[in-house]
Formats: sequence, structure tokens, C-alpha cells
Amino acid sequence: MLRGIHEVLGIAVLASSALAGAWGAMAWRRQSPSTIFWYLLRAAQVIVVAEAVVGLILAAQGKHVAAIHYVYGISPLVVSLFSEGARITVASATVAEVGDVEALERREQVLLARRIVLREIGVMTIGAILIVTLGLRAIATGS
Repeated sequence: MLRGIHEVLGIAVLASSALAGAWGAMAWRRQSPSTIFWYLLRAAQVIVVAEAVVGLILAAQGKHVAAIHYVYGISPLVVSLFSEGARITVASATVAEVGDVEALERREQVLLARRIVLREIGVMTIGAILIVTLGLRAIATGS
């Protein structure tokens, strides 16, 4: 039963990350910030965590697969954390480019916030697409 849940979650990781990645790519390409993207992304991240937890439980129960499957199974968690760190770095670097945000006119502050959000969407979209790739590899190496 747990193995079936793991398989369903694996498909859900692919689908949710692909949807978030596609939505983010469209928003970034159109230069149109999207609130929906963040909900899709966070849902995909929750599914990634659930999938990894179930996979670890299966491993603890002695259900073993090829060693590389574990690498591809845990990597999406690492990618999520790395992407979040990169998102924060991009936002900080964008703010640092302008210096004193408080000194900016209101319109310039809004444009800065928009630029930050679009850069964050770009970074997180790349992460979501990478998670899809890793998920496909995990499926290919599973037994």
C-alpha cells in the first residue's frame, strides 16, 4: 500500500512541478508577476516533501531500490532548498543595486518590487523544471 502511495506521489511531484514550472515560465516570459505561481509552487514543494518522507519510510522498511534512485529521490528536496536560497540572494542583490530603497519615489519602489518578484519567479521556475527532470530520473531508476 505504501509503495502505491509512493508511486502516486511520484506522479504528483512530476505533474505539480511541471505545472508550476510551466506557469512560472509563462509569467517570467510575459514579465507578468503571478500570485497563482506561488500557490502552485508551494503545493509542489509540499508534495516533494511528502514523496521523500514516504520513500524514506519504505527504505526503512527494507524496500530497497538501486542506490541512484535514492539520489534522484532526495535531490528534489535539495533543489527546493537551494532554489529558496537563490531566490533570497536574487532579491537581496536586486535591492543592493539601488541602495536606499526608502529614498526611491513610490513608483520606483513598485517597479523594484516587480523586478524582484519576476527574478524570484525565474529562479524558482528553474528549480521546478529541475525537479521534474530529477523526478523523471528517479522513476527511470526505480524498481
